[in-house]
Amino acid sequence: MPLPRTSAVAALLAGALLAAVTGCAAQDPASGTGASAPGGPADCSPGALPTRTAGTLSVGTDKPAYEPWFSEDRPESGKGFESAVAYAVAAKLGYPKEKVSWVVTPFGRATAPGPKDFDFDINQVSISAERRQAVDFSSGYYDVRQAVIALKSSKAASARSLADLKGVKLGAQVGTTSLEAITGTVRPSAPPAVFDSNDLAKAALRNGQVEALVVDLPTAFYITGAEVTEAVVVGQLTGGGGRGEQFGLVLDKGSRLTGCVSAAVDALRADGTLARLEQEWLSDAVSAPVLR
Repeated sequence: MPLPRTSAVAALLAGALLAAVTGCAAQDPASGTGASAPGGPADCSPGALPTRTAGTLSVGTDKPAYEPWFSEDRPESGKGFESAVAYAVAAKLGYPKEKVSWVVTPFGRATAPGPKDFDFDINQVSISAERRQAVDFSSGYYDVRQAVIALKSSKAASARSLADLKGVKLGAQVGTTSLEAITGTVRPSAPPAVFDSNDLAKAALRNGQVEALVVDLPTAFYITGAEVTEAVVVGQLTGGGGRGEQFGLVLDKGSRLTGCVSAAVDALRADGTLARLEQEWLSDAVSAPVLR
């Protein structure tokens, strides 16, 4: 698809930011903590947001920060899809790289109720109605599918349908849509194994505690290509109806920044930046058989 003209993109962002000014939820402008309070939505003027630290945009993510979303566990590098997206969003909001500060935020804490220590979090968090009860989300920045990986020597590696996975011992990280895909889509005969991190899940796959893992598709390609090379991507799982699963930036519930951040994401999608970054960092995750 051809990229929009620069003037058209500028107009789109200006309109989106104006909508954000009139449509965000409230936050206490004095504290800058993201707590809901009267005061109206944020002014989306570049670099002028009521961030936790004046003049600085705080971005949360987990540690370790996994490939291909981040490079070498260094979110601040700008390398890896989510690191690049975070800096692109920051730039749209008027915060250059030197004005972005990274905060270590475990996956479960990012989506739990309560005040946050970041302005937004980026950590492969899927937008869901349940999570919206505790946090705000930006517009989706990545459309994702879940995938199954298994050791090449496992019977699970030859699965060609969901029925072939019914008797397979599956595992996934706790609190993820990967785990939901097992229970809601695959529906195996045995309860899935649940792990606190993908590192523990990968160790369980290697030592035979589980026969297969469910992770998002780009992560599946990275694991099998660089970390557990004796494993293979068995196939991908289709989502439910509608637009399907999307990753969104996480913000404090009722954050005044939500509209501004969403407007920035929308502009990056419209001007082709998200597609370019996806091609640059996630191009390997382009093809896998669909398990039905």
